[in-house]
Amino acid sequence: MNRTPSPRPRLSFWQIWNMSFGFLGIQFGFALQNANVSRIFETLGANIDTIPLLWLAAPVTGLVVQPIVGYFSDRTWTRLGRRRPYFLWGAILASASLVIMPNSPLLWVAAGMLWILDASINVSMEPFRAYVGDMLPSEQRTKGFAMQSFFIGTGAVVASALPWVMTNWLGIANTAPEGVIPPSVKLSFYAGAAVFFLAVLWTVLRSREYSPEELEAFEAYENQLLEDPEEAKRDIPIEPGGGEKKIRFGLSVSAAGLLLSFAVFTGQQDFELYILTIGVLLIGLITLLAGILQKSGKIEQGLVVVAHDFLTMPKTMIQLAFVQFFSWFSLFAMWIYTTAAVTSHIYGATDPTTALYNEGADWVGILFAIYNGFAAVIAFGLAPLARRTSRKAVHSIALLTGGCSLISIYFFSNPALLLLPMVGIGFAWASILSMPYAILAGSLPAKKMGLYMGIFNFFIVIPQIIAASMLGFITRNWFDGEAIFSLMLGGGAMIIAALSVYFVNDVDADMSGSE
Repeated sequence: MNRTPSPRPRLSFWQIWNMSFGFLGIQFGFALQNANVSRIFETLGANIDTIPLLWLAAPVTGLVVQPIVGYFSDRTWTRLGRRRPYFLWGAILASASLVIMPNSPLLWVAAGMLWILDASINVSMEPFRAYVGDMLPSEQRTKGFAMQSFFIGTGAVVASALPWVMTNWLGIANTAPEGVIPPSVKLSFYAGAAVFFLAVLWTVLRSREYSPEELEAFEAYENQLLEDPEEAKRDIPIEPGGGEKKIRFGLSVSAAGLLLSFAVFTGQQDFELYILTIGVLLIGLITLLAGILQKSGKIEQGLVVVAHDFLTMPKTMIQLAFVQFFSWFSLFAMWIYTTAAVTSHIYGATDPTTALYNEGADWVGILFAIYNGFAAVIAFGLAPLARRTSRKAVHSIALLTGGCSLISIYFFSNPALLLLPMVGIGFAWASILSMPYAILAGSLPAKKMGLYMGIFNFFIVIPQIIAASMLGFITRNWFDGEAIFSLMLGGGAMIIAALSVYFVNDVDADMSGSE
């Protein structure tokens, strides 16, 4: 039964707090992964130029898992609601993975556990983005995503610093025999598992969800307020016929993939290029399949719907895609190479069994804690800044600051001074976690919020896949194995992202500027 259009109720500070608290646990998992997985891989025998390929697990699982979880969470309704069941099951699986990961006896086991860990984290994380769009009126969404940024930053501060704290405060060893993960890292992962589960459980038990009928009434009310709802709230139905554009695009990309594969298999034999070739072919073939099925009138549900909505996404989402692409390429380069860059460029150590290398690796954890800590502090300042300027202006300035800060690491020789660029990176990180989603939520139909948020994740994971596929090749062949130059390349990508923000259309800026 359709309800009369009505506005979403404004939520109190503590209601927004409770619905966001689970992100504290999610970020514990991500922060431990980001700060320590390269260290684990190196300890188990990985070479510096193979580490990006091992990291492929993270973006590939996100590419597959998030849109599927988003699609099904839009269509789920249980006693816990539609988003919260995914929060809970993802937390259970991720916590178990965090316990197993640092006990991996071999490199291939650690790489496999990264797949499982990242997939589990994604099951919990993706619905959280849609949850803010479900629960908050437009004028509170910036605050809602800023609250998530606060918990992300807070969780990452503690989680990133845990190995250092274990060693320097609790006296737990940060070295171990060759091929063995240090005790400080293992205990940090165990603590992270407990925090992950308990924080998500808090949100599950202390929050509620609106029914599908209530959400439909809210969306109808919001559409009435927009001057151009057809542009702002594109909800294109899948109809029989059509599909010619998808077929042409799919054929073109598939042909490009075939030409690239011919060049790769007859010339350059780097494994990274094989991965890139497979990716191009898959994009072309999936698009071609979606076009053929639409033209034949056989589109029903599932992954074909995901492909269709991906190819007919709202204009604002397309514009934000370019910003996200360069932002996350930069972040992934930072996560992969900061440990190697700091330990080699500043500490002059490359052997993971030495005390000097592990001192540098522990300091990277502190640096990650600093940038996440500053992100948590500044998160609540983003909404007032956006109110006085605009969300686009705040995001552009934040990305520009982050890119310049990442490049500046090259010019420091004193490890303590690396705290300075971490502040700029923290500003960018806080904005990346909130502003794009606050802008995007206003352009999405409520009944597809989860699906589109999952599809939006493509523009997080695709640049990571490209970075993982190509950075090893670039670092080895262009930078002579010097990881610091890959960090600088990432800084340049973030500056490009800052410039791309100018072209984004913030659909409901007038409605959302108050908070």
